[in-house]
Amino acid sequence: MSTPPLRLGVNIDHVATLRNARGGAMPDPVRAALLAIEAGADGITAHLREDRRHIRDDDMARLKEELSRPEISKPLNFEMAATAEMIGIALATKPHAVCVVPERRTEVTTEGGLDVIGQHAALAPFVARLNDSGIRVSLFIAADPRQIEMAAKLKAPVIEIHVGAWCDAVVEGKTEKAKSEWLRIVAGAKLAQASGLEVHAGHGLDYATAETIAALPQIVELNIGHFMMGEAIFVGLEQSVKTMRAAMNRGRGKIGKTGAGV
Repeated sequence: MSTPPLRLGVNIDHVATLRNARGGAMPDPVRAALLAIEAGADGITAHLREDRRHIRDDDMARLKEELSRPEISKPLNFEMAATAEMIGIALATKPHAVCVVPERRTEVTTEGGLDVIGQHAALAPFVARLNDSGIRVSLFIAADPRQIEMAAKLKAPVIEIHVGAWCDAVVEGKTEKAKSEWLRIVAGAKLAQASGLEVHAGHGLDYATAETIAALPQIVELNIGHFMMGEAIFVGLEQSVKTMRAAMNRGRGKIGKTGAGV
């Protein structure tokens, strides 16, 4: 069986973070999204938080409009918490996909995966409503067998594995921690695929970790933001996207040859 291609979703949240630090309209996250698409991104991810700390409602509307243009026609992945307000915005915006993430006002960034076991009763109607509307639902969860099995029971077609702990351990040189987290990701990706789920990964990926994880054939999409926007300060967004794509392509060429992921 041939290995599926690996898609790159570029998260443009932190372009909006920079804009909001001073106010006004620039830098424009929608412009960043279009530049990322031109450079080779397969889609755009944006997280509309309750406190609107970076992406705003108008950004989501403009992103959907621009990405839906026939000459562009790229998917918008709407990251959001499972709240009544957000599902209303999602149903009005009609993005290609919704990724349901945990959210706390006190966190700097998303700190862990969604607890789909503890929240299954609340999530079930939420997932069903999005599925019925034709929006692809992804649940952002840890590579934990119980969470993966519950995601399948909730009939979410996609999971995105939170790989932040592994990425942090790699960067910090914590070899044993990195190895154990990597083995969890490998096992989780295999279980998810066997359960009929499409498997994505995200959080904390850089060129090196993206290249490593690209060698897992079960994973078909990486969503990356903060690192690429940071790199763009030094090399430009186009080059950042192209370098990430090249790293992913190298990793995909190593399928069957990957080691401990450290």
